[in-house]
Amino acid sequence: MNERERARYSRQILFAPLGEEGQQRLLASRAVVVGCGALGSFHVDALARSGVGEIRVIDRDYVEESNLQRQWLFDEADAAQALPKSVAAQRKIAAVASSIRIDAVVEDLHAGNAESLLSGFNVILDGTDNFETRYLINDFAIKHKTPWIYGAAVGSYGLVMPVLPGRGACLRCVFRDPPEGPHESCDTAGVLNAVTAWTASLQVADAIKLLSGNADAVRLNLTSNDVWRGEARSISVDRPSPDCPCCVQGLYASLEARGRRREAILCGRDAVQIPSDGRTLVLEDLRKKLEPLGEVRANQYALRFYSPPHEITVFSDGRAIIKGAAKVEIARSLYARYVGG
Repeated sequence: MNERERARYSRQILFAPLGEEGQQRLLASRAVVVGCGALGSFHVDALARSGVGEIRVIDRDYVEESNLQRQWLFDEADAAQALPKSVAAQRKIAAVASSIRIDAVVEDLHAGNAESLLSGFNVILDGTDNFETRYLINDFAIKHKTPWIYGAAVGSYGLVMPVLPGRGACLRCVFRDPPEGPHESCDTAGVLNAVTAWTASLQVADAIKLLSGNADAVRLNLTSNDVWRGEARSISVDRPSPDCPCCVQGLYASLEARGRRREAILCGRDAVQIPSDGRTLVLEDLRKKLEPLGEVRANQYALRFYSPPHEITVFSDGRAIIKGAAKVEIARSLYARYVGG
C-alpha cells in the first residue's frame, strides 16, 4: 500500500478490526456483483470506495429513469442514453475511485456462461431479482467453495443471508424450491430505496469481512427487516439441511441445465427478455433496417426501437428486452418481426 492509498483509506484503517493488514487484503481482492440494480449499484459503489481492488459487474439491463429512485450510481444522462447498467457503473466508478478495476459485463448470467464469468473471485454478491439466477449462483458457489451473499428487497422488507460453503446452510437448504403462486415483487408492491440501502449495506459489510480476512466475524443468519414497521428478525442458518440436494448431495441442477434458454419476464418492467441465440448482430445494419419503420436510438452497446406501444432494445449478441409486451408470445412475435429469427 502506497502513501496515497494510506491517506485515502485512513478512516477505514483506523477501524481496529480491519487495520492496515485488512485494507491491504481488500486492495488485493476480487469481487463479482451479479445484477447492478437497486442492490448491485450500491454494492459496486460501496466496494469500490472501500478499496476492493477488482470488481466484475454483470448485468443484462440498461438504465431507465424509473431506476433513479433507488439505483445509486446512475443519473438522468445515463437513462437518456439508455446505457447498459454495468457500463454506466464502470464510468461512475472511474470518476470516484480511478485505481479500482471495474470489469463491465453486459450479459445475462446463465448456466452456459456461469463458470467463465464467476470463476476466480473471492466473493459473489447477489443483486438479482429472481430465484432462477440465485439458484445458479448458489450451485456455482457450493461447487467451487466460493462465498456468496444473498439479498432481496421488496416494498419495505429486506432479507440478507451469507452463504459460506462448508460452514453453514446454502440457499437450497432454506428455500428448497422457488416460491409458488403469486408473490410480491417490485412490480406489484413497489420498493423503498431505504430498504434497498439497508439490504445492500449488510451484504457489503459481510463481503468486507470476508475479503479483509475476517471471515469469523460473519454471522450465519437469515436476517430480515421491515424498515417501515421497524420490525427486525434474525434466524440462525449455521447448519446445512441434512437432505439438501446441493451442499449435502452435491447435485447442481441449475448449473448443469444447459438446454434452451428461456424468455424471462423482468421484475417491475412490463417487459420480456428474449435470450441470445448465439449470433452476433451488426447494430448499424439493424438501425438502417428499422429507421423507416419508427424512431431508433443507438449507442455502441445497444439499439432501441420504438414501435408504440412497444419499445425494443437489442444488444449485439442478439438478446433483446421488449417493453410493453404483456405475454412472452407477443414478445417473440415482435422480435421475429423486427429483428429476425
